[in-house]
Amino acid sequence: MDTNTIRQIEEAGLNAWPAHQQLLYDGWLLRFADGYTKRANSVNPLYPSRLQLQTKIERCEAQYCRMGLPPVFRLTPLAGAGLDEALARRGYQVLHPTRVLTLDLQGWRAPDLAACSVRHLPLEQWMGVFSEISGSLVAKQPAHAQILRNILNPYICAAIEIDGRWLACGLGVQEGGWFGLFDIITHPEHRRQGLSTCLIAGMLDWARRQGARRSYLQVMENNLPALGLYDKLGYTDGYGYWYRLPPG
Repeated sequence: MDTNTIRQIEEAGLNAWPAHQQLLYDGWLLRFADGYTKRANSVNPLYPSRLQLQTKIERCEAQYCRMGLPPVFRLTPLAGAGLDEALARRGYQVLHPTRVLTLDLQGWRAPDLAACSVRHLPLEQWMGVFSEISGSLVAKQPAHAQILRNILNPYICAAIEIDGRWLACGLGVQEGGWFGLFDIITHPEHRRQGLSTCLIAGMLDWARRQGARRSYLQVMENNLPALGLYDKLGYTDGYGYWYRLPPG
């Protein structure tokens, strides 16, 4: 995948999951959200740099220390040469290798699905549904709730309810021609029943009607069931990234 496309996806993805605070430092975006998710609490190299690499790493370390957070670096193909090796020499460990998958929505057709209805919910109601399905109360994760409330681009909060029970939900955010998927989850007792496929297909249909031409998502390399689901939907591999965390 070419650098311009990667940067488009990265910018859309960072906007779709907004940190509470951030600093732009010589082409690197430092993000802070009270420690909730590495995505919103990491250094993200986006643009070419001018300053010496060692100086930049040390300044980032000092900034995260002041915020009471570990210095986490998120390394995509935009990181450029040398950063990964420099962090490895400082003892930083690799964590959570992840793939970014993409789908061309123009001409896309959903796979054959069992009939199910995808509902569009207000954000506050959706947070309750997400908490119910995941067992992780958003109300007890104020950093998560604030991230969701800070989304500025058009978004959809989708869910599937059957016989009075919420069984699947997900969040989708559109920026320009790109539509990103986040927080896709199915109730543990109702997995492998096609609910996630139906949910995502409904979300992609909404995105196309809003003018989206392509979709992206992020999935960890070891999440084989999710990779199989997205392959079934037509997503293909775009690029990878991983995190570097300090020792200890």
